Amino acid sequence: METAKVALPISGDKLYQQRARTALPILVRQAHANTLIFYSDLALELKMSNPRNLNYVLGSIGQTLKDLSKEWQKEIPPIQCLVINKNTGLPGKGVGWFITDKENFGKLPNKQKRRLVEAELQKIFAYQNWQDILKVFSLKRATISLKDPLQKATHFQAGVESEHHKKLKNYVANHPDIVLLHKSTPKGQIEYPLPSGDSLDVFFVYKDIWVGIEVKSHISIEADIIRGIFQCVKYQAVLEAYQASQQLPQKARAILVLENSFPDRLIPLKNMLGVEIFDNVKSE
Repeated sequence: METAKVALPISGDKLYQQRARTALPILVRQAHANTLIFYSDLALELKMSNPRNLNYVLGSIGQTLKDLSKEWQKEIPPIQCLVINKNTGLPGKGVGWFITDKENFGKLPNKQKRRLVEAELQKIFAYQNWQDILKVFSLKRATISLKDPLQKATHFQAGVESEHHKKLKNYVANHPDIVLLHKSTPKGQIEYPLPSGDSLDVFFVYKDIWVGIEVKSHISIEADIIRGIFQCVKYQAVLEAYQASQQLPQKARAILVLENSFPDRLIPLKNMLGVEIFDNVKSE
């Protein structure tokens, strides 16, 4: 909480201020995509080794918007609420300095925090002047230069399933902990059919959570990985719709599992689309 109070606005030469000027366009991109971003993923995109150091970066953005809001005499929602913890699904407690009772936010139960944050998220996604704010600070939009790779992915043909792909599927199905599911999770089902006509490489059910997995072995090229990202976007929507049709809570995850490292230049695309990815998964 103290960090939010002492962090300076983004117009300065401190390292966290420089990073804040890079982070703000990324958060504007996420706002336009109606997509949250994990602390770890934002740190990766900013080439920061420790996500904990984002506290000053986000505090700087918060102070900047707070000052600009006073200058414009108009409310500017705290865009840093888009950055959430992977375990809790909530922003850090420092965000309370910008959205509610400054001293008590960190003490609230998660359910109440979630209600407060959700209200701010609706404001963030609906806000129409993010580009104007970037212009005030002479910041450029965070663009994704992937026209050629996306075009190649559009025309990619998977062909016959390889033995490498089969081996990775079976390994993932027997190791739910790879995607942070409890070890007591039942073995995953392979080639699980969906009402859309698709088949999930691996499908887990843990309590009321459905998890669909798309796997890519070490022989998958970049176009196939991009295709996997977009498949996960589709599977997420289909799984939630399938649950709704069964009058079940819509609790689903669609995850891309890679045997190799995830390509650095695809990180912005992955973050913008909000796709979970686990890489460097080696089948035994």
